[in-house]
Amino acid sequence: MESIYYVMTWLCHRTCVHCYEDRFRPYYGEELKAVVSESVSNMPRIIDHLPERMTYFDPEERQGKIILAGGEILLEAVREPVLYAGIERLRAKYRDQGGLRIIVQTTGDLVTPKIASELKQLGVDNVSVSGIDAFHAGLETVEAQQALERKATGILRDAGLECNSFGAQPEQWIGKLWPRGRAFANHLSTATMADNFCNQWSGGLNFLESRKAGGEVSIDPQGNVYPCCIKTKLPVGNLLKQTLEEILASKRSNPIYEAISKGQPQLMGLSHGWSEEKFLEKSRVGDYANLCIGCDAFHDEVLAKPELVQLS
Repeated sequence: MESIYYVMTWLCHRTCVHCYEDRFRPYYGEELKAVVSESVSNMPRIIDHLPERMTYFDPEERQGKIILAGGEILLEAVREPVLYAGIERLRAKYRDQGGLRIIVQTTGDLVTPKIASELKQLGVDNVSVSGIDAFHAGLETVEAQQALERKATGILRDAGLECNSFGAQPEQWIGKLWPRGRAFANHLSTATMADNFCNQWSGGLNFLESRKAGGEVSIDPQGNVYPCCIKTKLPVGNLLKQTLEEILASKRSNPIYEAISKGQPQLMGLSHGWSEEKFLEKSRVGDYANLCIGCDAFHDEVLAKPELVQLS
């Protein structure tokens, strides 16, 4: 596959108002132990159930990549037992199977020379610094954002690592913010019906094309697989129970998931009596309207009710 976005932990050191996932936050005491334990125990089976080869064709066979993220995956509680152990397991799995590129995603403020050196020794190919925006506490000004960017990327490059930086800004990354989690609850998404997040990289487009360019899926710490980083209301499968290829094979030729893979979410309900017009109607909540809302409604009203799926 060209790309897998693996969220290894819910643990984060921030509770950002623009975050697409409520579970990304600080945890303490027994909750912290449970969140870390979940990531530690699930990681080996999740990785074991990834594709045998992490490659794709474009048209020649090329190395794919796995992006390892959180939450904040550089936090001490998960850095070694989850991230470092996961990188070693991935390298061993694909060493004789065409290899892969490993990217670590971090907000950037926890990067130190020691951590950068350890990532380099583990064979990390790139580090993405993703927290360069005004939504992160302490980075409200352009000057503060630039200072963090210079510091983090400087440390990484000094360690010999490739790196890039970005943030949740109109011209970068997710731009208008996904209608998810705290971003939606805080009315921060300015996306409209013209913003089809599904029809773009990391948004569902080509997620079923596991051997072709453009294929990507998202995985959460519990092993759930989603067609997009935004995450549909329900996963398409779980890697603790099946391999990724088994999950994707079970969804191919299914009109619901083919519509998502083609970047046309408004067509996902046609086989269940949802016309395109009905889907668009369901995509509106008050004054806000986006196709992701219609996707949520279809999952809640149809896919979450097995009896309706069986009758269709």
